[in-house]
Amino acid sequence: MQIQALERAYDDLCQTEGVPALPYFLIKYDENVVLVSLLKHYGDFFQDQRTKITIGVYDPCNLAQHPGWPLRNLLVLAAHRWSSSFQSVEVLCFRDRTMQGVRDIAHSIVFEVKLPEMAFSPDCPKAVGWEKNQKGGMGPRMVNLSECMDPKRLAESSVDLNLKLMCWRLVPTLDLDKVVSVKCLLLGAGTLGCNVARTLMGWGVRHITFVDNANISYSNPVRQPLYEFEDCLAGGKPKALAAAERLQKIFPGVNARGFNMSIPMPGHPVNFSSVTLEQARKDVEHLEQLIESHDVVFLLMDTRESRWLPAVIAASKRKLVINAALGFDTFVVMRHGLKKPKQQGAGDLCPGHLVAPADLLGSSLFANIPGYKLGCYFCNDVVAPGDSTRDRTLDQQCTVSRPGLAMIAGALAVELMVSVLQHPDGGYAIASSSDDRMNEPPTSLGLVPHQIRGFLSRFDNVLPVSLAFDKCTACSSKVLDQYEREGFNFLAKVFNSSHSFLEDLTGLTLLHQETQAAEIWDMSDDETV
Repeated sequence: MQIQALERAYDDLCQTEGVPALPYFLIKYDENVVLVSLLKHYGDFFQDQRTKITIGVYDPCNLAQHPGWPLRNLLVLAAHRWSSSFQSVEVLCFRDRTMQGVRDIAHSIVFEVKLPEMAFSPDCPKAVGWEKNQKGGMGPRMVNLSECMDPKRLAESSVDLNLKLMCWRLVPTLDLDKVVSVKCLLLGAGTLGCNVARTLMGWGVRHITFVDNANISYSNPVRQPLYEFEDCLAGGKPKALAAAERLQKIFPGVNARGFNMSIPMPGHPVNFSSVTLEQARKDVEHLEQLIESHDVVFLLMDTRESRWLPAVIAASKRKLVINAALGFDTFVVMRHGLKKPKQQGAGDLCPGHLVAPADLLGSSLFANIPGYKLGCYFCNDVVAPGDSTRDRTLDQQCTVSRPGLAMIAGALAVELMVSVLQHPDGGYAIASSSDDRMNEPPTSLGLVPHQIRGFLSRFDNVLPVSLAFDKCTACSSKVLDQYEREGFNFLAKVFNSSHSFLEDLTGLTLLHQETQAAEIWDMSDDETV
């Protein structure tokens, strides 16, 4: 009966004080009644007591015959406050446990403590058990338990466990700091963008920015893992904003941002009104700022022409570009050639041009190609980008791919970036080809290819290498020089003109004419024969 009465009295006092547990309390009891109160009510609570007082301490100790450490401070207080009135105090070490869902305080212990004769004095210590701190004074030992108690801190120390084990057990030379500190800009928050973002987080990347101008539709959540059904309602949330918000829900420690904006494109005129022209100018300026403030740019958009402007800006600003594009059962993942800084020596090869024969002496045509001589996404084309969806029906405008293709390509895009970062030359690293698979890898993670072209129908990947094209409509010196001199005025000409403008500028038009003339000449020779 006393045990049950003690439980009820203690719980009622805790509830009255609004605390889950009281560390110290006063007790009065007889055979049928148990009363508890706060220490500050000592005078009123024990005014009818003349022989004995009982004090309680919420005891964390598990030893059957010994009290826990928190009792020491309470006994010092009792000796200074009550020794003149009482020769001893009764102590209840209140041990409140729950065993297999059942509350149990029966293993609490009660004992008597004799108090030394000492009158209360102002020099009563505030606490006992202090140690000398770093300054040499007496004080408590402080322990920062935030990493053990704060869920966000626990998540931060846990999410990188796989990476730490990777360095510890498998790849001790892996430089994780280069990966964790990299700032990634994802242009496109669709199927590729979502899968790239998740893989980046798995690698410990903590700075991810999305750019997209679409809203989430009902067909998206099953293929794009950052969205749910509720995101599609009421017209759908903006993809870039929803993707950034979801990353922070997955891991609060990530610095994720989203921008709902359009990227001006060749063949998509912006001169219909001053409003659209001014908006295009703002979009270009914003895109330039984003590319400037990030280390790696991922091109993950649907159309070819949407990749042109960021490819030009990134090439001009010497930013590493990782490009991923999908077909039905094929994909290409590639890194763009990283142009040499403009302060190169007079004898260096001008970036954006084909390698001169002298540079390839003693090697095959596509062996040992450094990063600054590698081509970009547009270097293999002889047609400038234009409005590729103008004459297509709605079903033809959609990217139709096998469901697993985006996950494969997105993962390879991130792995390619990490491999480039691990190479001592970074984006200027010599490109690995399929022939290098049996050679000593250049990094602790393996090869650093220029391109990865996958064929899902036969479950095969090849690693081709292509040189920069001197007539490329994106990274050639003619395009970059015009962009750096004229800025938005040059870009507006590209947006408002047909693809012939870029082809005339880079010399593709003349190349087409020469090719056509050569074909006619060959045909006339055949007819003569």
